Amino acid sequence: MQHRIVVLGAGYAGAVAAGRLARRLRPEGAAVTLVNAEPDFVERVRMHQLAAGQDLEPRPLAEMFAGTGVAVRTARVTAVDADRRSVAVLGANGPEELAYDTLVYALGSGWHDQGVPGAAEHAHEIGSRAGALRLRERLAGLDAGQPVLVVGGGLTGLEAATELAEARPDLDVALAARGGLGDWLSPKGRRHLRGACGRLGITVHEHTEVTGVEPDRVTTADGTSLPAAVTVWATGFAVHPIARATTLEVTGTGQIVVDATMRSVSHLDVYAIGDAARAAGPGGKPLRMSCASGVPTAWQAADAIAARLTGGKLPKVPLRYFNQCISLGRGDGLIQYVTADDRAVRGALTGRLAAVYKELVCKGAAWGVANPTLGLPVRRRPVVARPDHAGQQDRSAQPDRSARSGQSAQPDQAASGAEAPA
Repeated sequence: MQHRIVVLGAGYAGAVAAGRLARRLRPEGAAVTLVNAEPDFVERVRMHQLAAGQDLEPRPLAEMFAGTGVAVRTARVTAVDADRRSVAVLGANGPEELAYDTLVYALGSGWHDQGVPGAAEHAHEIGSRAGALRLRERLAGLDAGQPVLVVGGGLTGLEAATELAEARPDLDVALAARGGLGDWLSPKGRRHLRGACGRLGITVHEHTEVTGVEPDRVTTADGTSLPAAVTVWATGFAVHPIARATTLEVTGTGQIVVDATMRSVSHLDVYAIGDAARAAGPGGKPLRMSCASGVPTAWQAADAIAARLTGGKLPKVPLRYFNQCISLGRGDGLIQYVTADDRAVRGALTGRLAAVYKELVCKGAAWGVANPTLGLPVRRRPVVARPDHAGQQDRSAQPDRSARSGQSAQPDQAASGAEAPA
């Protein structure tokens, strides 16, 4: 009987995990099903480009995983019953229930209005393809000189503001940051960022907290009113709400608490990866929501699942960061080198070369997803035993409670995502 593995979500983390499992396990021993609400893989790190009017290459999941042994299901996940080991989905044929032996939860995150009045009604988000397309349509209808305000000074906000300002120099683009502009960067990085904003004509409002959004303006904590024919909301993300409604152990933000192998500390047949997981890197710092964190957690989970099913050795390679990659339009960029725990060091790569570097990182990430069984040797192993979900014989399966205090270890991978401290 095949071991049933269900992967929920086909973002960077989920798609990579499904492909890696297909490389690691023989199809006669394990059946891998990938469930996603959309039929296509979405390059989330490029949503600012889509909003600015650029077209992205379509990547149908069915074509990407054809011949890999991974079954792709286009359906929306409506519930997870972690005690009964089942997932409720809604697809073209109506509601269904999928049973699993091992679940990989990778539903990720969406935009977060932070509870600011009017944000949900009047602001635009670029955390999804649908949101980016709505913003694209709205921007196309703006006349020259109209104000566009990007709220959020993290990587998403910086990339959105610079991309829009470059694509539409006729608009009055501004950026509102709660802290100083790029205050987490090195001095060289901050200087280059300020120069890029100046070159593109972006008005920067530093140390500005937006407390309300209206159709044509925002208000700030000090009572100032900033004009905005379009408000772009880029203040961070919130995890998918389904996990919070289950019996899985989650944090206050709804992330699933996992051990060093990305396995739930409360349900040993569930693995959480990407934005959905509360995992920690060097120094006990929680991993930031990003492609840079999501992909290595997918590697870690897939290799751990394969090891437990085939009697192999569990992965024990810690994650560390190397850099943060920021695009500043199509011809400019900033690569900020960082410590293992994601703190900026003096070194930074800037300008055209940095833009090329960032583009190669984005293309490499997409290529890895689009070619799920390429890139590494295919070493499919037979399933020799079912994992001990009771954790009585497999000592490595015991919940690592140190994950709650941020002591778990992840696979080694350079940071290259589109998120950073806001």
